[in-house]
Amino acid sequence: MVHPTPEYRPCVGVALINSAGLVFIGRRRNKGAFDTIAPPHLWQMPQGGIDDGEDPYIAAKRELFEETNVSNTELLAEAPRWLTYDLPSEATQRWKGKYRGQTQRWFALRFTGNESEINIHNPAGGAHKPEFDEWRWEKLANLPNLIVPFKRRVYEQVVIAFADFAAR
Repeated sequence: MVHPTPEYRPCVGVALINSAGLVFIGRRRNKGAFDTIAPPHLWQMPQGGIDDGEDPYIAAKRELFEETNVSNTELLAEAPRWLTYDLPSEATQRWKGKYRGQTQRWFALRFTGNESEINIHNPAGGAHKPEFDEWRWEKLANLPNLIVPFKRRVYEQVVIAFADFAAR
């Protein structure tokens, strides 16, 4: 079920966790004039919009594949509630004022594939534009300091929700 708050774009987020308990993060590609994010806040976990009528878990797996090429996963957990953040005013221009932010359903997925499956430069077999220009495995607890400040509170909640699956 999609979150019923119309001023927030319904989205999903994925904490992709490897066998060592580390989480996939990608460095966001610059997306134009409104995208003025500075280091070290360029890193994030895969995320994206939920299509009309789409189940959030299906959306999470789709977004993960579209951004990383990863399809070999197993579900570990779903965050207990929707997590919401407001976009800075310059970023809301992208959606022409339709949304004031995003509301996200987060999933922890165990990566069960081989790292050679990860392809951020040609994700989904080239069917989607790359979202990231670099990637790495990182401790979940470190992620709130690597994300853009307006998403930090959401990432802090994701850390709490999925701490049992991550390396300490």
